[in-house]
Amino acid sequence: MVVVLIILVILVVAGLAATGRAMRVVQQYEQGIVFRFGKVLPGTRGPGLHVIRPFGDRMQKVNMQIIAMAIPAQEGITRDNVSVRVDAVVYFRVIDPIKATVNVQNYMFAVSQQAQTSLRSIIGQSEMDQLLAERATVNKELRRIIDEPTEGPWGVRVERVEIKDVSLPEGMKRSMSRQAEAERERRARIITADGEYQASKRLAAAANVMARDPAALQLRLLQTVVEVAAEKNSTLVMPVPVELLRFFDKFTPPTPAGERKSAADSASMADFGDAAVAEAEAGAELGGATAPIEIPDLPPIPEIAADVDDAAPAAGNAAVAAGDAVVSPAAAVVSPAAAQPDAGA
Repeated sequence: MVVVLIILVILVVAGLAATGRAMRVVQQYEQGIVFRFGKVLPGTRGPGLHVIRPFGDRMQKVNMQIIAMAIPAQEGITRDNVSVRVDAVVYFRVIDPIKATVNVQNYMFAVSQQAQTSLRSIIGQSEMDQLLAERATVNKELRRIIDEPTEGPWGVRVERVEIKDVSLPEGMKRSMSRQAEAERERRARIITADGEYQASKRLAAAANVMARDPAALQLRLLQTVVEVAAEKNSTLVMPVPVELLRFFDKFTPPTPAGERKSAADSASMADFGDAAVAEAEAGAELGGATAPIEIPDLPPIPEIAADVDDAAPAAGNAAVAAGDAVVSPAAAVVSPAAAQPDAGA
């Protein structure tokens, strides 16, 4: 009796163990592959409870969810000879559980190595500007390179690849910063010049409007004074434009002709004799204005006879004296008293 009871207990325990080995539960996000004596049975087991042979069958579950795998940072040289360090993230999932289980030993490790190799390859094929500015194009090309050897033979599809960060050398960062600063400065100068151009057109139009009515300029001046006075400054500067003077000159009554003539006469009476002084100075520089010198008429020179005797020495002397008077008329004019005794002799 005791032996029978022991045998019964052993059978119950064996049945429970066999039932436990035969019952398999597959989750919603999984697919089951059954190996019977090492050979894969066709088809896969979907989510739910499945019964397999307790001896000879083995079920392997494959996760069908999308897996996000970080690609370690890879260093490389771009096509324009710039050293960069790039890391990325790859998103993939299994689409064929049998291929992912049979054709590759560890499909996750294989996808990781393929992603690293492809990332280094895409770095060498791209330029630095493409890695920084054209991320979408680089991601698409990187996905194509990774997905090409994995989807067909491995049963793994790469859904998406994203480049996370691109590390540049410090010197390249400084150069790019200077380039960006220069570009911003160029844009700022262009915007400022454009603003000045538009403002000049507006100011020209406003000046044209104000020129039609000078009172508008006066109103604008008063408005400017109000704006300046609002600052509560101790000094107030009021510019007087030329247009304002013209405005007042426009409404000034004209001066009669008689008043203008009297004003001219009074201006001439107010002369301080500068013209007379200037004329006197000019005369002094030319030697002064003196009366002209009058030269008296002189008697003709008498002819000397060929036979002059010794009895006429006095007449000869008189003729010589007369000749001296002719030779020096200025002396005779200056000293007439000295000439008279000579003539008497």
